[in-house]
Amino acid sequence: MTRAELKEFLDEKADFYEQNWFIESDPISIPHRFTKKEDIEIAGFLSATIAWGQRKTIINNANKLMKWMDESPHDFVMNASGADLQPLENFVHRTFNGSDLLFFIEGLKKLYENHGGLEGTLGNPKIPTAKERISDFKRKFFEPEHLKRTQKHVSDPMKGSSAKRINMFLRWMVRSPKKGVDFGIWKNLSPKDLMLPLDVHTATQGRKFKLLKRKQNDWKAVEEITQSLQKLDLTDPVKYDFALFGIGAHEKLNSQ
Repeated sequence: MTRAELKEFLDEKADFYEQNWFIESDPISIPHRFTKKEDIEIAGFLSATIAWGQRKTIINNANKLMKWMDESPHDFVMNASGADLQPLENFVHRTFNGSDLLFFIEGLKKLYENHGGLEGTLGNPKIPTAKERISDFKRKFFEPEHLKRTQKHVSDPMKGSSAKRINMFLRWMVRSPKKGVDFGIWKNLSPKDLMLPLDVHTATQGRKFKLLKRKQNDWKAVEEITQSLQKLDLTDPVKYDFALFGIGAHEKLNSQ
């Protein structure tokens, strides 16, 4: 199909999937339980961190975590006592375990105390590229003492990672809430600054639609497919995450 035909098709699919009904079966449902900015971003960050595997399991475990955090994630991060933290030692989601979670609570606390929180780091407009922002965030997040193994749970595009979960979290925080799915609570970045969250669905569909040639699902692939999507919508290329993911996860469709 021509570029104009592809844009029309993907615009329609993006509009179809970016709807309130999408929220219930997606990890974004967890931060949608909150109204306070810091609660939304902390709940979103922790939910995105464990967003691999079966979506039902992701949502169940994220809900369990919010319950352990007394349904007030920001207050918990900033003020939890040793007794409050103790139940978190039993948390497990695949390879993300209680020791990882306890550090994440400590790392988040230090971010809010010293670096302007999640938006002050991941949303820092003074750092020119998403690649550099994410890498700088990881450096600051791991300033407190930590187990080396915990570092694997925060991706670094400087090392080639696609950083899918962080890019997904950034989409949640930055894109407009007009459709009722994303939040748009971070104002320092705009949707044009975002990179596509690249997973098996978006990558497969990206190749079918000739938006992506690279075979590896790495940061270079993220840059390539995002640049292709910018040709369809320069101001909001990542809206097509809904189209590509929706087609890949819910439809059996060839690109012909």
